[in-house]
Amino acid sequence: MITVDLYGHFGQGCVHTRIPFGLRTAEGVADFRRFLERAADLVTSYGGSLSGEHGDGQARGDLLTRMFGERLVGAFGELKALFDPDDRMNPGKIVRPQPVDGQLRLGADWRPDTPATRFGFPDDEHSFTRAVLRCVGIGNCRSHSGGVMCPSYRATREEEHSTRGRARLLFEMLNRHADSAIRDGWRSTAVRDALDLCLACKGCKSDCPTGVDMATLKAEFLSHHYEGRPRPAAHYALGWLPLWARLSRLAPSLVNSALHAPGPARAGKLLAGVDGSRAAPVFAEESFVQWWRARADEPPDPADLRTVLLWPDTFTTYFHPAIGRSAVRVLADAGFRVAVPTRPVCCGLTWISTGQLDTAKRVLRRTLDVLAPYLEAGTPVIGLEPSCTAVFRSDAPELLPDNQDVQRLAGQVRTFAEQLVHHTPDDWRPPALARQALVQTHCHQHAVLKDDADRALMRRAHLDADVLDEGCCGLAGNFGFERGHHEVSMAVAEQGVLPAVRGAAPDSLVLADGFSCRTQTEEGGTGRRALHLAEALALALDGNLPSDHPERLADRPSPPSRAARWATTAALPLGAALALRLLRRRA
Repeated sequence: MITVDLYGHFGQGCVHTRIPFGLRTAEGVADFRRFLERAADLVTSYGGSLSGEHGDGQARGDLLTRMFGERLVGAFGELKALFDPDDRMNPGKIVRPQPVDGQLRLGADWRPDTPATRFGFPDDEHSFTRAVLRCVGIGNCRSHSGGVMCPSYRATREEEHSTRGRARLLFEMLNRHADSAIRDGWRSTAVRDALDLCLACKGCKSDCPTGVDMATLKAEFLSHHYEGRPRPAAHYALGWLPLWARLSRLAPSLVNSALHAPGPARAGKLLAGVDGSRAAPVFAEESFVQWWRARADEPPDPADLRTVLLWPDTFTTYFHPAIGRSAVRVLADAGFRVAVPTRPVCCGLTWISTGQLDTAKRVLRRTLDVLAPYLEAGTPVIGLEPSCTAVFRSDAPELLPDNQDVQRLAGQVRTFAEQLVHHTPDDWRPPALARQALVQTHCHQHAVLKDDADRALMRRAHLDADVLDEGCCGLAGNFGFERGHHEVSMAVAEQGVLPAVRGAAPDSLVLADGFSCRTQTEEGGTGRRALHLAEALALALDGNLPSDHPERLADRPSPPSRAARWATTAALPLGAALALRLLRRRA
């Protein structure tokens, strides 16, 4: 007895099946052939047809004599010979077909590479190869609307840039058949180029019927592809963003001026591998953690059932700290005692997305040391940035599958909405917003965290929420900032998200919990600024919001003034000349 999966087309009497024949052994291949022959005989005994919705071809050509007989199939060959005497057009399919078990994807002679990996792939028998084999060619990644998968295919309409196309190239890289198209393994530039336009949105993890996780496969590939050799500049500039953000605390105003000064900004983007069309995000003068330290509150006991640990992700802490302050206020209103780590912590997201997985593991282990008292006490960890929260739910357990603290963290991490919907006192109600809202769900939330709690929280806050089903925003973390990606990034956004924001009523809220989604909305010529749900609820605690563009109440860092930008441009050559003179004197 074997267990099979049945799916698809039940209403049309055509049942799709996945039968584990064991096609890696001669016995399994023989069982496969016997099954097909018996099935063909059964169908034809009832006067049925072997031809399906996709025709005959290689999958059925070897069986056609069972349906048509030798004489008629022979006539097929005579007719083809009249028009194609050299058998150059689609050979081996209908006329003189290849054996049905002769050109299998696997087969008894399949000896794929079994490379050591940095991700554990716990759901795929701890095998990168098995994870690649999840793709069976269904092709849902070639959809043009709805869901998230696959934004790069929707923008380019090229198979190479679909989840299926990339999975096929990875399979060719591993499969070791004599006619494999990819012969240089992890160093393959063909695979690298196909993965380059993958936004790592994780849409395929949830939208693909077989759960292909191309973002994880891409990160694993990049970790090997660049092992022991220089990486693209963007991997250092954007992959190490948490470190550069911490260093910005030395002089945030000067850093902002330099990043936006006409000459230095252009040169900096060129050196950093950042697309010249992108504006650098503005660092806050006071980070969320600096604000928290200045409060000088006594930290709550981790074992107190009312204690929650608010996660200070890089994007909230250094770019939009008002979101963190808003979350503290709303959580306190709901009766929780909020704690915030004051020692440096990071989920490792930017290192993961650029394939710097050894560094990501080190960062995660240091973070687990800081969180140890809260993990031991079972304290809920509340995430505000969906991509960082998803790391703790998904990526971190796959990177460190044997680490018990990672498993504890995966079980204790909650979204802001999950905490307020499922764990507040029965008598608490969120402040009423009583208006319409246009909501863009972050791709990682769609794929890993889900948004059921967010929808419930918005209903309780009397928000008439229009949750978009327009796919990815197109920025996708570092992707949209990297040189060469801007055109695809904006093409993805223009397929639905940006037009929807432009069409939003002036009195409606635009909500996006993801930093990428908010940034793309502001830079996409929409004339609107997106808020985090925590900000909207905190504003509602103060009373009614303005009837026109309510997001104008949000606190965001201001870009440097024109005078500061030009002063920085002028000061840099003078500083360089002074430094050169000092060096000459010392020499």
